[in-house]
Amino acid sequence: MFQRVQVRNRWTSIFKPWEEADPWLFAACIGLTIFGGIMIRSVEINQGSIDWWRHWVTGAVGVLLAIVFSRCRYQILLQWKWPIYILINLSLIAVRFIGTTGLGAQRWINIGGFYLQPSEFAKVGMIVTLAALLHDKTVPTVRDMLRMLAIMAVPWGLIFAEPNLGTSLVFGAITIGMFYWGNVNPGWLILLFSPLFSVLLNNVSTPIWIGWVVIAGIIAWRSLPWPWLGTFATVLVNVVSGHVGHVFWGVLKDYQKMRLTGFLNPEKDPLGSGYHLIQSRIAIGAGELKGRGLFHGTQTQLNFIPEQHTDFIFSAIGEELGFIGCICVLVVFWVICFRLVTIAQTANDNFGSLLAIGVLSMLIFQVFVNIGMNIGLAPVTGIPLPFLSYGNASLLSNFLGLGLVESVANQRQRKKRWN
Repeated sequence: MFQRVQVRNRWTSIFKPWEEADPWLFAACIGLTIFGGIMIRSVEINQGSIDWWRHWVTGAVGVLLAIVFSRCRYQILLQWKWPIYILINLSLIAVRFIGTTGLGAQRWINIGGFYLQPSEFAKVGMIVTLAALLHDKTVPTVRDMLRMLAIMAVPWGLIFAEPNLGTSLVFGAITIGMFYWGNVNPGWLILLFSPLFSVLLNNVSTPIWIGWVVIAGIIAWRSLPWPWLGTFATVLVNVVSGHVGHVFWGVLKDYQKMRLTGFLNPEKDPLGSGYHLIQSRIAIGAGELKGRGLFHGTQTQLNFIPEQHTDFIFSAIGEELGFIGCICVLVVFWVICFRLVTIAQTANDNFGSLLAIGVLSMLIFQVFVNIGMNIGLAPVTGIPLPFLSYGNASLLSNFLGLGLVESVANQRQRKKRWN
């Protein structure tokens, strides 16, 4: 009996530093990673590839990193915000000089056979930097927002120039989510993206575009501290953006236009820009309610969808596990998002709360866009499905974000218990 108590106490002392971590969040992320390896195995079962095994190994490393990070005090990162910011920019600059080119982009650095993608880790680094800049701003001013946007624009520009449209869009989602949670005026957030809306709407309908310019002017009048100047500048920027976008659209080649709008009607180019979308929809539709069975999907096993183990892994889930399998995956993602919001709401301080919201914004945007392009509701942008798609750098960055959030949860709960 005494020996049993000793063994129990020994195990309790080992796990005590992590006993306050959020178990549901950890379990959901680890479960998706294990399931992702199974689906990657199904996609590549006839190719002799071992990417599924690499996915699990990388996931195991990520779990260890997350456990270590969850034990550390996240407040230390406040002192390291600028070194982290400088490091991510230097790594992105290094890609321009020593990076490896693949799939038409220069995004990777080869380190001993391991292909490092700095843009993936830059997402987590930017979350830390932006949270550190926002945490002490009770009500951020326009000047504060513009300063933070200027800071974020440097890594964003380097990523966009790789080119890496998908990750640059994730940067935008992270910024909007953290700005909103950091009490930035919602009207300013709308005005921030109003030029992009003008570019899109002027190519769709001129009356709709004019209406949007008027709406943007009204928002500027009601939200900006200098109504007359702000309204004039907003209207001017939107008018210029609309015309510049219209001219730019006319300069694009037909195949470039198809890449941007092909998801609206992929049948126009069934062997080109629309091929992935058509095959993905066929695969998901073929799964019906219960799916064709694991390792038995015809579209998946016959490799109709190129690179299915990365951006289009959801189509394999839809075909082999059906609607029920897709819903189960979405429920697990919902659990992750719910736990992240809960941690953000009950964090010790604004810094921890903003870290949780930054990771939430990063994950939820990738989920929506990736699943959207799998079912034909969004263009193909190269955004992976978190924890499920194959990609070492992406998986590790997701677990690094998980570790930061678990650290916030750990410190929050400890403080409650001591009080």
